[in-house]
Amino acid sequence: MRRAMVAVGMCLGCALWACAGDSPGGPTAGATGAESVEMTPPPGAPEIGPELQEQLAQALVAMGDDYVPRTHHLNEDGSPKYTNRLILESSPYLNQHAHNPVNWYPWGDEAFETAARLGRPVFLSVGYSTCHWCHVMEKESFEDEEIARYLNENYIAIKVDREERPDIDSIYMAAVQSMTGRGGWPMSVWLTPERAPFYGGTYFPARDGDRGSGTGFLTLIANIKQQYDENPDRAESLGQQLTERIRRSMAPQAGSGGPLPDAGSFVKAADFYKGQFDPVWGGTQRAPKFPSTFPNRLLLREHARTGDAELLEMVTLTLEKMAAGGMHDHVGGGFHRYSTDGRWLVPHFEKMLYDNALLTIVYLEGYQATGREDFAGVARRILEYVRREMTSDQGAFYSATDADSPTPEGHEEEGWFFTWTPAELTAVLGKEWVPVASAYYGVTDAGNFEGRNILHPVLTVEQVAERSGLSPERVRAILSQAIERLYEARLERPAPLRDDKILTSWNGLMISAFAVGGRVLDDSSFVEQAERAADFVLANLRRDGRLLRSYKDGQARHNGYLDDYAFLIAGLLDLHEATFDPRWLGEAIALQTTLDKHYRDPAGGYFMTSDDHEALLAREKPAYDGAEPSGNSVALMNLVRLHELTTDDAYRAGADALLTAFAPALIRSPNALTKMLVALEFRLGSPKEIVIVTKGPKSDAEPFLAELRNRFAPNRILVVARQGKDLEAQAELVPLLEGKVAKKGNATAYVCQGGVCKLPTTDVDVFVEQIERDPLQDPAGS
Repeated sequence: MRRAMVAVGMCLGCALWACAGDSPGGPTAGATGAESVEMTPPPGAPEIGPELQEQLAQALVAMGDDYVPRTHHLNEDGSPKYTNRLILESSPYLNQHAHNPVNWYPWGDEAFETAARLGRPVFLSVGYSTCHWCHVMEKESFEDEEIARYLNENYIAIKVDREERPDIDSIYMAAVQSMTGRGGWPMSVWLTPERAPFYGGTYFPARDGDRGSGTGFLTLIANIKQQYDENPDRAESLGQQLTERIRRSMAPQAGSGGPLPDAGSFVKAADFYKGQFDPVWGGTQRAPKFPSTFPNRLLLREHARTGDAELLEMVTLTLEKMAAGGMHDHVGGGFHRYSTDGRWLVPHFEKMLYDNALLTIVYLEGYQATGREDFAGVARRILEYVRREMTSDQGAFYSATDADSPTPEGHEEEGWFFTWTPAELTAVLGKEWVPVASAYYGVTDAGNFEGRNILHPVLTVEQVAERSGLSPERVRAILSQAIERLYEARLERPAPLRDDKILTSWNGLMISAFAVGGRVLDDSSFVEQAERAADFVLANLRRDGRLLRSYKDGQARHNGYLDDYAFLIAGLLDLHEATFDPRWLGEAIALQTTLDKHYRDPAGGYFMTSDDHEALLAREKPAYDGAEPSGNSVALMNLVRLHELTTDDAYRAGADALLTAFAPALIRSPNALTKMLVALEFRLGSPKEIVIVTKGPKSDAEPFLAELRNRFAPNRILVVARQGKDLEAQAELVPLLEGKVAKKGNATAYVCQGGVCKLPTTDVDVFVEQIERDPLQDPAGS
């Protein structure tokens, strides 16, 4: 119960509590054609009209003979008893609910016009496909025919995928947080037909007394409907008040009009995290533990800026403990969403693409700052996991995998796929290797998670060697081969659901991860993967120069948001720095032009939605770095990088306007915008401009690039060009290249900073001295 209360009480939505899954179904009856499919109206819902009947039947047939409906309401032939409008959507999350007895509508005018015509309130449910507690509420309430009948007879019910529609999610999450003081998923909101919220919450148990609740969902929807009918004016008044509150909270930042924020914001944020730091397990002193709540990248930069050794120690310990914990998948690579405890041990087992992209960059920078090869290894294994398990045939990246997985008994349990018993280890590894693996990973009969074991190192290789009488080299060899065998054995298990929609923003983050990973780890295959993904997104999720949000089954949908542009532009800039192909810089500039035209606030910064987007209750200007960085934080970094590369002062002016707009927040609560502080540090830090020119192939620059791989130097831009037409083409975008030559035919490095340039050099040792010396302390630039 304790772990369930963490999820419900803190409204983090997707936490633990494994539960039985839906019964498996057989092939659909519609395999012979749509005309043979009969649609049973959901209980309490009106008859299905001929046009909708045909649409639903065709969509069901299109699912194919192998389609297994996600419901326990099945006909004798295994076909779904009920099918609603969500089967017409591309979102895997909405498709999951397409056979609930609830008469779901997708978000749109039809639903609200129907609510107005019938004089009903709207019930809005928001979640995402890999959310554990969303699955729980579906099983308990939305698959319950009695509850479904009451909803269908008294409400218009709408389902929204928060990952496809972050604008809707953000607005109504603000309403729920205003009403309850907390938020999470599944999110449940009651609206007027005018889309104004008047009541809300997150997960609700189905009936009174369930999971210790006083009031269950069935009683709640009955009470709300009664109050709505008896006093509709009150619901309307509450909706208006909440709408006004939302608009105020999401209003654009009021810029100070004064100077830009300074280094005081860095110091204030660092001091805050020193006070929050867990000196034993790393990260912040809290449970559950999210990797995103500890700003490793900012603290690495502040250490580099000030020499504060404590900050580096904090980051190093955090990266060590995260990598050693059960939140890290030691068999397959990658990280789970978060740890439910303070030791990074017991994760919530879903895996999100964006988490793994961001953690890749963190571990790469940790490697550069410390020289720790194990940190580089963690980053490499994340990328290998994503390439192996989360990449489409066309090269783009899927979104997530579920926390729940089927067991051999036909149930669904959280984490079963990832955990082991001693007997299972013995069956895979044999009696010779099991003692070594069990000692190293802390495997016991009792287990550490519901009678099973989450593998995580509890001893060092040397400790295992001493206890087993084997050499450390032999122990390492056994462990390496054991992981390979365990991974192959795990592939035979029923895997968790994979959300295979392709999101532009998250692909942008992972393009950055592969591009930076390929550059830092000197692995061209990672860079090539980043190029494949970028090619796919630009070809399939861009229409008439405008980005779209989501791609699934050959169809791109939904207007792009600020983070789609910002994250993809960042990925393209990282790809340009990994390949030095001017194409990627040109694409980044084109997207930035579109972003400036349709999303920019004249007061500075960017709105989440474009100027021609659907009109909602509010137009948000994102101002908080959460699990993902805000679009404004990444946009700021893009602007300052573009300014350094192109010398176009419009980018600097845009960056400074954004900083001025967010100055009050950066000064008041810098810990809420730590990713923006990373960009601010770049803006204020007089970035180095590094240009390397070769006479022959660009690979001649490798001795210089090798030195950059091995050191933490975040505030810089890097361009490599081959003398001749290649350099001339790049110089059209990067004026810094003009006049640069390879001296005496040798690869030549040019290092400038703050308007001061060093002498060009062909000597790698001199280059190292130049990039490590601060020209502000060496005005002569000698």
